[in-house]
Amino acid sequence: DSDLSMRTLSTPSPALIFPPNSPGFQNGRGSSTSSSSVTGETVAMVHSPPPTRLTHPLIRLASKHQKEQANIDRLPDHSMVQIFSFLPTNQLCRCARVCRRWYNLAWDPRLWRTIRLTGETINVDRALKVLTRRLCQDTPNVCLMLETVIVSGCRRLTDRGLYTIAQCCPELRKLEVSGCYNISNEAVFDVVSLCPNLEHLDVSGCSKVTCISLTREASIKLSPLHGKQISIRYLDMTDCFVLEDEGLHTIAAHCTQLTHLYLRRCVRITDEGLRCLMIYCTAVKELSVSDCRFVSDFGLREVAKLESRLRYLSIAHCGRVTDVGVRYVAKYCGKLRYLNARGCEGITDHGVEYLAKNCTKLKALDIGKCPLVSDAGLEFLALNCFNLKRLSLKSCESITGQGLQIVAANCFDLQMLNVQDCDVSVDALRFVKRHCKRCIIEHTNPAFF
Repeated sequence: DSDLSMRTLSTPSPALIFPPNSPGFQNGRGSSTSSSSVTGETVAMVHSPPPTRLTHPLIRLASKHQKEQANIDRLPDHSMVQIFSFLPTNQLCRCARVCRRWYNLAWDPRLWRTIRLTGETINVDRALKVLTRRLCQDTPNVCLMLETVIVSGCRRLTDRGLYTIAQCCPELRKLEVSGCYNISNEAVFDVVSLCPNLEHLDVSGCSKVTCISLTREASIKLSPLHGKQISIRYLDMTDCFVLEDEGLHTIAAHCTQLTHLYLRRCVRITDEGLRCLMIYCTAVKELSVSDCRFVSDFGLREVAKLESRLRYLSIAHCGRVTDVGVRYVAKYCGKLRYLNARGCEGITDHGVEYLAKNCTKLKALDIGKCPLVSDAGLEFLALNCFNLKRLSLKSCESITGQGLQIVAANCFDLQMLNVQDCDVSVDALRFVKRHCKRCIIEHTNPAFF
């Protein structure tokens, strides 16, 4: 709450998010959370400026003479704003009710770099309209200080709310609308076209979003100077089920600066989509294609073109991936730090061996539900990946306590070990705990505690 850059609206901050006719609205007192409404609708309300004189019954002047100016009121505005920046939002709300000067200071744009709205019933479109209108009073039609908008889980968000953001927030750098399934491509296109500094975009769970691109008007206008480029570096499209290779191709062509891309459960993506991605986006550091069942070893051959730039890769439950794909990645991506290959049943000890010998700086590995990985694979890990901190072997049927002991004896920095549903003895678990003091062991052995 004391972070100036993370001032939020999840609690009433002087813009109150109150259900109509709620007790919090009737008695004029702010609360730390939004209460439920009888009608089920929550709207944004903005305080009217309080009178200049102090009228609140709980406020007492330090001086005996009420007409004397309080010491704090002698501070200049910039000092007051600095003090307000350390207050939690509910206290900032109370300060806004003291007097007209404090009301104006509480609405200083520097205190509102971030807007965060939560709740399934909130009328988020109206809330965004009211808030941006108030923040635009000093700079008509634009909120020059607003950089982050987080409205994740607000299911009533529609294209209208995103249009408001696009038109009023040209300096926007981060937008999260995960779980807002009513928004469409057109609204997203408007945001990325009118907010040229946008770097972080989370549209996970927005099932109607099939692409990220500029509007036609923006494309025509910007093409000669910018080559139709979008400045997004972080893009999360998890659970965008209708995203296809064609849409991924368009994203790659427009978002060439991508460094973090998450396509979890985008089930229509294939190896061809990854081929197009690697043509344009050569700076990707983190990539997730978990549960993309059409991704195979050929797709990983394309991913391997990222070479030493790739640090994080998730291919969990990609059933068509085998040792061949892992060899491609291990051969060319020697600086890989994290690999999630859970549920890739085609991976064996040979794939783990090649990975361990080529990616020696590996810190986290998940090979759970890989029944062909045994103690032999663990031995290669233990003898090559000394920096390993997290290891998941959940449901690996061929793993025994002997393999765990080899790992524990060589990877002293191990912090997390998952051996749930593995046939390992209590003695082996105790051996791990004795050699890896900070290791948290997740297990299903009732005899070990």
